[in-house]
Amino acid sequence: TNDHCPPDCSGWFPGRDVLHREAPGSAVKRSAVAVGLLLGLQFLLPPLMARTLKVGVSGSAPFVIQEEGGSSGISLQVWRRIAEDNNLSYRLIQQATPQKGILALNDGEIDLLVGPISVTPDRLNLPGVDFTQPYFIGKEGILLPLKPSTLLNRLQVFLGWAVLSSVLVLITVLLVVGSLIWLAERRSNSEQFPAQPLPGIASGMWFALVTLTTVGYGDKAPITRIGRGLTAIWMVTSLIAVSSLTASLASAFTLFLSGDTNDSITDPAQLSGQRAAVLEGTSGAELARQRNMRIVPAQTLAAAIDHVLRNRAEAVIFDRPAIRFHLKNNPELAVQLAPFTLAEQTYGFAFRTGDPLRTPLNISILKLQRSGAVEAISKRLLD
Repeated sequence: TNDHCPPDCSGWFPGRDVLHREAPGSAVKRSAVAVGLLLGLQFLLPPLMARTLKVGVSGSAPFVIQEEGGSSGISLQVWRRIAEDNNLSYRLIQQATPQKGILALNDGEIDLLVGPISVTPDRLNLPGVDFTQPYFIGKEGILLPLKPSTLLNRLQVFLGWAVLSSVLVLITVLLVVGSLIWLAERRSNSEQFPAQPLPGIASGMWFALVTLTTVGYGDKAPITRIGRGLTAIWMVTSLIAVSSLTASLASAFTLFLSGDTNDSITDPAQLSGQRAAVLEGTSGAELARQRNMRIVPAQTLAAAIDHVLRNRAEAVIFDRPAIRFHLKNNPELAVQLAPFTLAEQTYGFAFRTGDPLRTPLNISILKLQRSGAVEAISKRLLD
């Protein structure tokens, strides 16, 4: 039997449903070509993770902490976890300010910028700059000076609107109740509530005040049914008046005894026209301009606080977590955080537009957030 394929064979044996086997030599040739292509691609296009990234670092504590043995902080700890997760090789390059780091990234001088880098419209508008998703969400805080604790300053708390409004409401209620009692008693009980309007209403107000305070001197008492009915209603409703007045006075006495009288700026609207100490190259300068504030530049947070303490500025605008960290380490400073914030800040890592690292970085950030690692790092440094 002749099993050789004829010259016009198309790869199948005649009469058989079996594939024709290739000559061993052609398979070896194709394997050699494939291996050569792979080696060529490896030589021409080195793997992404093998390159050493130039990573710019900028920011202040607790996000970037410069120490003798190196750098640490929230931003750097998060970045190191991300780099370890993606097997990234990098070297850190210090940047003077976040804004200068953004410009260096846009010019191609660095590959990535790490720190408390606020994601702002102006920065996203740069053609060479892109951001990861936020790894930290903070707030822009206001630092205000504490007034010297003098007796005059302490007494001013009793002139606040909360106390004055309570007193005015109380006097008005006493006037109304006293007048009603006088109208009910002036004919049948003129000895205790004279018929003349001025002394009669005054006696009625005195009776209402004595009833309110539950002192009960007993020098005056209604004898008519209407008068007694009004008194019963007043006894019940006076409980509400006493609780309101007590709350206002208790708050005022607490402030008086503690000496905490820093209420010069209690609302963001009051910042307009004020002098604000801001760190150069940070988003605080942009917020100050938006609120028509006069900018007093500073190189560091300590220098900005010094401007406030020396009366060269009325407030400091900076990241609230950074202010908290600074006050935690310097509790003797005569400043405190305002009870309000200016804006919410989202911090991300900046990188070159089109960099294929975008997806791996975002995936690693999501993993760290979902596992609670970022929150744990933040709590260790802030609490």
